[in-house]
Amino acid sequence: MATKKIQGPQKLGPLTPLVGEWEGNVGVDLSYHNKDDITSRTTYFEKAWFRPIPIQENGKQSMEGLTYQSKAWRHGEEAMDPFHDEVGYLLWDKEREQVIRSVVFGRGIAIQAGGNAKLHDKMFHFKAKAGDSCYGILQNKYLLERAELKSFESTFKFNPDGTFTHSSDIVLKLAALGGKLMHHTDKNTLHLVKRYHPSIQYL
Repeated sequence: MATKKIQGPQKLGPLTPLVGEWEGNVGVDLSYHNKDDITSRTTYFEKAWFRPIPIQENGKQSMEGLTYQSKAWRHGEEAMDPFHDEVGYLLWDKEREQVIRSVVFGRGIAIQAGGNAKLHDKMFHFKAKAGDSCYGILQNKYLLERAELKSFESTFKFNPDGTFTHSSDIVLKLAALGGKLMHHTDKNTLHLVKRYHPSIQYL
């Protein structure tokens, strides 16, 4: 007789499966390469970790969440500096059924993205638009002039085999392409390589 999986209150809501350390070797990045003046795909290896943080309170609002970091290396450059580095927070607002992704990229970009999600959802989306006062985008002056970020969309999906897939689509207005819009996309599937236990000291 099959055993039914028992799920408790899950304080982290749909973010619960993320806790731990992950690796993925099937990443694909589609982006514009300034030095070569071409748009091309790059495959990459990625490491990421997600750690619970104390409950976050804003007046009557309370949220559970994770802090996280992700780094990516192009295949063949794993022993070199990563080409991508991001740090941020993932928050779960249970009352409003909202997931929030507050992320900073090392290129001088800060994004606050959010979306709807229910407690046990296995897939959810984050969205942000430049100029939005809630889920918006901040970027440095060079990017505003040369590669302005107009919108950001990201999807997290938990797969039946225990892996985790993330994908993103950033719409850019590129001066190098005469002001045309371009979709910078990323996708990778990661597997859990380390679970966290209460005895583990994170810091």
